[in-house]
Amino acid sequence: MILGISFSFLIVHFDVSMNGYKQFQCGHVNFNWRITVLAHDILITCIFSWEVLWTCNLMTSSVHNLSDSPDSCQGHTKTAAVLMKPVRPSLGTCCRFSSSPSKLSSSVPWISPLQFSEVTSHKPDPPTKTTNIVVEPQRRAKYISHETAINLIKREKDPQHALEIFNMVSEQRGFSHNNATYATILQKLALSKKFQAIDAILHQMTYETCKFHEDILVNLMKHFSKSTMHEKVLEMFYAIQPIAREKPSLKAISTCLNLLVESSQVDLARRFLMHSKKKLNLKPNTCIFNILVKYHCKNGDLESAFEVVKEMKKSKISYPNLITYSTLMDGLCENGKLKEAIELFEEMISGDQILPDALTYNTLINGFCREGKADKARKIMEFMKSKGCNPNVFNYSALMNGFSKEGRFQEAKEVFDEMKSYGLKADTVGYTTLISCFCKAGRVDEAIELLKEMKEKGCKADFVTFNVILGGLCRVGRFEEALLMLEKFPFEGINLNKASYRIVLNLLCKKGELKKAIDLLGLMLGRGFVPHFATSNELLVSLCNAGMVDDAAMALFGLLEMGFKPETSSWALLIESICRERKLLPAFELLDELAMQSHFSLD
Repeated sequence: MILGISFSFLIVHFDVSMNGYKQFQCGHVNFNWRITVLAHDILITCIFSWEVLWTCNLMTSSVHNLSDSPDSCQGHTKTAAVLMKPVRPSLGTCCRFSSSPSKLSSSVPWISPLQFSEVTSHKPDPPTKTTNIVVEPQRRAKYISHETAINLIKREKDPQHALEIFNMVSEQRGFSHNNATYATILQKLALSKKFQAIDAILHQMTYETCKFHEDILVNLMKHFSKSTMHEKVLEMFYAIQPIAREKPSLKAISTCLNLLVESSQVDLARRFLMHSKKKLNLKPNTCIFNILVKYHCKNGDLESAFEVVKEMKKSKISYPNLITYSTLMDGLCENGKLKEAIELFEEMISGDQILPDALTYNTLINGFCREGKADKARKIMEFMKSKGCNPNVFNYSALMNGFSKEGRFQEAKEVFDEMKSYGLKADTVGYTTLISCFCKAGRVDEAIELLKEMKEKGCKADFVTFNVILGGLCRVGRFEEALLMLEKFPFEGINLNKASYRIVLNLLCKKGELKKAIDLLGLMLGRGFVPHFATSNELLVSLCNAGMVDDAAMALFGLLEMGFKPETSSWALLIESICRERKLLPAFELLDELAMQSHFSLD
């Protein structure tokens, strides 16, 4: 029997010769169904979800009725016109279907011309009264709600799988994504830096009818800024109106402007500011004014920054606050204008009656330490204490760094001890600052003891801390210990970066420890790290000058495999050294490699 189903004016055909699992094709998609014949009704069930999609009432031609056995149907053809009756999926639907002629005649079946055949006056024979047909209840698919979809996407670590979940739930009948589900998948993709997928979803959002909030795009702006994709930051801002269907708020404007200023994208910030004033009729509040002050300070235009402050005082909607003064003081300190910074500090306290916090004091402490005036910075900290503002770890770390730069390591140690006496728990920055002081003073053993203390106190050292230790060991000639650390640290769960290896390799080359340098180079390349260009060339030249031609050739080929292209002079020196050793075959191999890798002319 050829059964045709019309759904949304789409005709599909499949063969219904008996009960069972069938398949039909719609375009390029195959659909699987379970077909159950119930007298004159056919129950069509989706295999994927076990939901009853339609019941189909058959009007067969006068050949055989549905109760005929399969054997008696051989050599005959059955055609059927289908009366579609959409069924709301429910467990009760699977148990009973009516085939009453009165109900059949009350509806007009839609018959496709592709299915039509001449209908005779013969009607289907009724089923025998003794036939008892029992239909097992079909298991309904669990409907995935928005909340469940959000939790599934959040728990999925693989962004590709998260995207598949997002697409899968949208295929549910009656389901449409909302602001929350879109925000969740975009956050997942942004954290994984899947920016191409983000663009596709944003394009899809423009066709949605649900209400979107601008926070979705503001969050994306922050992610793009972290990835230094500053043009995309602006693109996300300009997408707010077409997607959220409302003008950007002052919060969105201030966030975009601040991200550009913080990233030192002065030109982009200027263009954005002009656009906001012209197109959005921007009326700055205190937050916007503060960002403008920061913008001018980053640009080195302190005069314009002070003009913005004057404009703030004239306006009726904003007034300079602690952030305004702290930003101005930081700009003055960055430009070495410490006297003006102190004057502004005093004006803030006495004139505007604004009390500074630890961050404001830290701006001044850092400024004086940067200029080599650690004693003045210490007086600022004492004044800070007298005003009832307790220093934090960052204040002490800044002061330690100031004494360290002046070579006053003992005083830096005293500041560290004072910090602990006040009950402050030193963080990674504080410990690393003091470790750096010890290493610069050649007191490497004390630095290592401090590293052990960090571990005992539960303060986790980062790669900066380890790089300081490695450099300190190499500067006092303790290369074996440095190499041992590099070899064992990854197995102890300590993550090093390429700078860790480069520091040691560079110092090995400078000290003439070429054999150790070759061993370290092999370790580096094996772990996927490539030395700095200048260090690699220096190593090749040093090996050639020392007569270690074989080691130089091996090092060169290892570097070439990692994409390194040495200077022409290094190639020439190596080939000359090989020829001097009367090793002509390796020399020719190097010439071939030179021609392939560097595309140099050998004429």
